[in-house]
Amino acid sequence: MQYLLIGIIFILALFAIHFSSKRGIPALLLFIVLGMTFGALGIEFRNLEFSYNFSTFALMVIMFYGGFGTNWNMAKPVAKEAIILSSLGVVVTALLTGLFLHYALGINLLESMLIGSIVGSTDYASVSNILRSKNLNLKYNTAPLLELESGSNDPTAYTMTMVFLSLIIGSKGSAPMMILSQITLGVALGFIFAYVIGKLLIKLPMEADGLYAVFMVSAVLITYSATDFLGGNGYLALYILGIYLGNMEFRGKRDIVFFFDGFTQIIQIGLFFILGLLSDITRFVYAIPMAFATFAFMAIIARPAAVYGLMLPFRLKLNQLNIISLAGIRGAAAIAFAIMVISSNTTFSVDIYHIVFGICVFSSLIQGSLMPPAAKRGDILDPHDTVLKTFNYYQNKAAIGFLETRIHPGSNLIGRKVKDLNLAFNFIVAKIERNGETIVPRGHVTIEENDLIVLGGKVYFDKSGQDLIEFTIPKGHQWANKNIKDLDLHDDRLIVMVQREDGEVVVPTGETLLLEADQVIMLKLEGLNPLAKNKAS
Repeated sequence: MQYLLIGIIFILALFAIHFSSKRGIPALLLFIVLGMTFGALGIEFRNLEFSYNFSTFALMVIMFYGGFGTNWNMAKPVAKEAIILSSLGVVVTALLTGLFLHYALGINLLESMLIGSIVGSTDYASVSNILRSKNLNLKYNTAPLLELESGSNDPTAYTMTMVFLSLIIGSKGSAPMMILSQITLGVALGFIFAYVIGKLLIKLPMEADGLYAVFMVSAVLITYSATDFLGGNGYLALYILGIYLGNMEFRGKRDIVFFFDGFTQIIQIGLFFILGLLSDITRFVYAIPMAFATFAFMAIIARPAAVYGLMLPFRLKLNQLNIISLAGIRGAAAIAFAIMVISSNTTFSVDIYHIVFGICVFSSLIQGSLMPPAAKRGDILDPHDTVLKTFNYYQNKAAIGFLETRIHPGSNLIGRKVKDLNLAFNFIVAKIERNGETIVPRGHVTIEENDLIVLGGKVYFDKSGQDLIEFTIPKGHQWANKNIKDLDLHDDRLIVMVQREDGEVVVPTGETLLLEADQVIMLKLEGLNPLAKNKAS
């Protein structure tokens, strides 16, 4: 009977994921509601030890895959801003929230600071889900900034939570030393394990399907356990491990992406469902006033104060600051930290779990729903970009890729049949678009002027991950309105393709004029043999 129930739960969760993707509502909220519904129907679950262990493992997976999915090339230009928000931003938000809980709501100071620390970080799963499902192409590299911040700020919140919990328990350890060891060992061991595991991924022969995924899960468990055993922040180490490996190129990477995509969904379904089961409807309703007041303070005062104050030196746009402030959604990590706290067998004066639970529910429902319309109203959307480039795993899912080319007037392909095309390379004609209609490219179909031809072929595997560089020419850039031959290019760079703002692809020559908003693909010549360099020149 219990297996039947588990199967029904997962089927319902799949419908929730579908609804979440279409509506842009964080899946966290839907899974929690699902768990609360089953709890209200009489399914009792109060196993805190299991919940603690499961939430720890779930956060390990979420933290690692959050880093693995981070495209460092996209995130690097905003790394300073994101790191400041993920560290100092969490501290400021947590402390302001703690002061509010103490002075406005009358909660004990240490418990107030503990609650503020628990909800101090933003939720990567919720933020990335909204960005992807609603395709929010935010200007000024805002999507990579939010991705990097939300993916890396849980370790700071975890450290603060453990520090204030230790103070409440009466631990004799030094809080500053605990913070220092957590961060220092977390960073150091994260890079050490990343380097060693990266080398093993390249050198170890793993030919069988699925073995790369098994190896990666093992690496996650070893990295977290070893770092935590030595007194470091295991979540921070895992995030560093994820970024390092996610931005490497190695065989089997697609297998890992497919595995962790599904595995992460299962873990999140299980985690959020358990969180809903652990809640008590009566106690949740009782905690609503305090939870809503805290959420409102965080959304209106604490988060904006941290964002506007810490980002002041970087001179960000007003609409950018507004959307960053709104994107401070609280979620899985906060509730998982709350489970860790109530599992410590410590007596608290308030119902910490349901207060945190309520904050996360209101945050997911209100902030998550407001992000898409706020982005449109705030003129922060970029119609010429795609947020999917921000996430590594979208780029690694396809073994084949597609190119399009327009048949211009005078082309020697006009009048030729598809079967007669002399494709010297291993490509196929996948589709033809003609006057807004799709033409199936059968062998007898004749190519006509203005046809859009879509070619399919195997995606290039770049072992270095650095040979091809994509660059969009911004307004006022020194390359705008100049011929390629007149550019002061470095000796190790060659422009191999230009895509216009309207989608036209141009094979460049020295006479090609570059325009604003052009996407330029450059080949890095460093490391090529002299003969290859001469041919490229």
